[in-house]
Amino acid sequence: MGGSGLWVSRTALGTMTWGKDTQEEEAADQLTAFVDAGGTLVDTADIYGGGQSERIVGRLVSGVVRRDDVIIATKSGHTPQGYRPCDLSRRHLLAALDASLRRLRTDHVDLWQLHVRDGDTPVEETLSALDAAQRAGKVRYAGTGDFTAWQFATYASWQRASTRFAGVPIVTAGCEYSLLNRAPERELLPALADQGAGLIAWSPLGRGVLSAQYRNGIPDASRASRSHMAQFVEPYLDERSGRVVESVCTAAEGLGVSPLAVALSWVRDREGVAAATVGPRTTAQLEEILSMEGVELPREIRDALDDASSAPPP
Repeated sequence: MGGSGLWVSRTALGTMTWGKDTQEEEAADQLTAFVDAGGTLVDTADIYGGGQSERIVGRLVSGVVRRDDVIIATKSGHTPQGYRPCDLSRRHLLAALDASLRRLRTDHVDLWQLHVRDGDTPVEETLSALDAAQRAGKVRYAGTGDFTAWQFATYASWQRASTRFAGVPIVTAGCEYSLLNRAPERELLPALADQGAGLIAWSPLGRGVLSAQYRNGIPDASRASRSHMAQFVEPYLDERSGRVVESVCTAAEGLGVSPLAVALSWVRDREGVAAATVGPRTTAQLEEILSMEGVELPREIRDALDDASSAPPP
C-alpha cells in the first residue's frame, strides 16, 4: 500500500453486492476461494446493502475464515438516510466506525476509508477523528474514497505535516480505473505518488464491459439486464468502448487467454496501483478471475492497449 508497511493481495474482493445480488452462502464460498488462493484484502462499506455487506463479512470472518487471514477495509462518510448527503464530522465518523465494528464483529479495521469528501467539515476535524480511532486501537491505516486529486492531496499533506495526526497514515485512495476510464492518470496517480500512497482501483473490468460479454448485445444474466444496475453499465456501451473491447479481444486471442485476464492484468500491473477490486456475483466468476493471477502482458501488447484506450484530452 504505497510507501507503507502494509502489504495486500494484488486483487481485492469487493462485497458491494453481498446481501443483495450475492447471498450469504454464495459469499461464504467466494471468501473461502479467495483466501485459499492467497487473497487478503476484503473491501466493504457501511452503506453497502444498508450495512448488510458488513454483517455478512463479520459473520464469515468469525466463522468461515480466520480474522488474521484477511485485511478488512471499510468506508464511512455517506449518510443516505441523514439530513446531509455526506458527513466527515468527528461526531459522525466515530459513531459510524463503532457501528461498523459491531457489524463486522471485530475490534479493529485494517484500513478505514473516508468514502466521500465533505466540504462542510474542516479537514483538521476529520483528521482528528482518524487520530482518535487509531489511538483507541480501532483503526490501523486510513485511506480516501471518492476524492479528486487536490482533495486527496489536501488531506494527505495535512496529515503528514502535523505531528498531531502522524499516527494515522493515509496510504490509499480508491478510484475507478480501467482501460475504459483512465482519468486517474491525469492528476490522481501523480498526487498519490507524491504523497507515497497507492491506488485501490475499483471496476478494473470497466463495469464488466471489458469481459467482452456485451459484444453481441446484453445477456440475460448480466448487470446491464438488471434494472438497478443498468444505468451503471450503460455509459460504457458506447462506440469508443466497443473499439477498446475489440482491442482487448485481439490481445486475448494472441495470448491465448480471456479478455477478462487482459483487462485485469493491465490494471493490476499499472504503476501506482496497490490492488484492483473485483466484485463477482458468483464463485465461478471469482475463480475465473483468480485463475488469471499469473497473466502478465508483454510490453508491446501493453503499449498497443495504451494507444487503443488513450483518453481524450481533458
